[in-house]
Amino acid sequence: MKKIITIAIFLCTVSVSAQKFDTALDYLKFVSEQQEGITKKMWTYTKAVAHGKSDRNVTNKRKSLLKTLDRSIEKIKKAPGFDGVEFKNQLLKRLQFNKDLLNNEYAKIIDMKAVAEQSYDAMEAYMLAQELADKRMEEIQEEYEANYNAFAESNNINIVENETDLSKNMAISNEVFGYYKKMYLIYFKVYINEIYLMDALNSNDVNAIQQNANALNTSAKEGLEILKTTTHYKNDKSIAIATKKAFEFFIDETKNKIPVLTDFLVLSEDLEKTKATLEKTAERKRTKEQIDSYNAMINKFNKGVKSYNDTNTALNKKRSVVINGLNTTNQKFLSKHIPND
Repeated sequence: MKKIITIAIFLCTVSVSAQKFDTALDYLKFVSEQQEGITKKMWTYTKAVAHGKSDRNVTNKRKSLLKTLDRSIEKIKKAPGFDGVEFKNQLLKRLQFNKDLLNNEYAKIIDMKAVAEQSYDAMEAYMLAQELADKRMEEIQEEYEANYNAFAESNNINIVENETDLSKNMAISNEVFGYYKKMYLIYFKVYINEIYLMDALNSNDVNAIQQNANALNTSAKEGLEILKTTTHYKNDKSIAIATKKAFEFFIDETKNKIPVLTDFLVLSEDLEKTKATLEKTAERKRTKEQIDSYNAMINKFNKGVKSYNDTNTALNKKRSVVINGLNTTNQKFLSKHIPND
């Protein structure tokens, strides 16, 4: 699946209507300029995630955002505050949190992806970590806005809050990514059983294959029921439809195709046991019934090889089509609903 990157609202720009408090007003204008630069970079990063076609592009936009944060932090550090440094320090605290989130907390979350791909519980923890980081970001934003307004009020500056196109776009992106994550978790809860099933098949472990096939079948049916009651973003059912196709494939795979593969593997095991028993028996003591049974097994095995290979090839092809289709649908969904201006 495509990498999932949570986009949080970093900043909320404001415009000010001036009264005759030039020094304080000038400081707020300076602060707003720094905010605007970072917000624009954040939006560029968001668009790269939604509309970009390469991980490198997303990474480069993230690095550019970090550089802008660094420059703003340095400018604010070097500039004198107004009427003390309390508001200045509050601003620096918030910007430093943004930087730490991108450099440290989110970096750790991204590192979890390798583990998350092997466990639903880990993926759920990954999603939860993102949600907690987003929540903390909102708290920092609210705290800063309160500090900003308090500074303006103490200096008799009226604040006129305008919802800019940029802030509207960032709010939209948060909603879109929130829905995307919710749908992916529904899918992944089922898909993890497919991963376990493939591992069992690669190991030719018949018991594990049957256990994981049953688990996949059950979870896919549960997933279909969940999709029936899912509320869709702007009534766009594209991800749900693509996810439904994946679940239907998993059900067909486990019900009609996996038994063909397991039957062949069981036959292969029986053939090996029969061969070993026959080889332990001296030629003069081998009965016609033993030899006929062994030859019949060999004939059945040879026919089974083609059926096994054909079934496996068809499954791999269909699986690729279904999962690639879901990936494409996810990307189109993000591109459709997240503004690109």
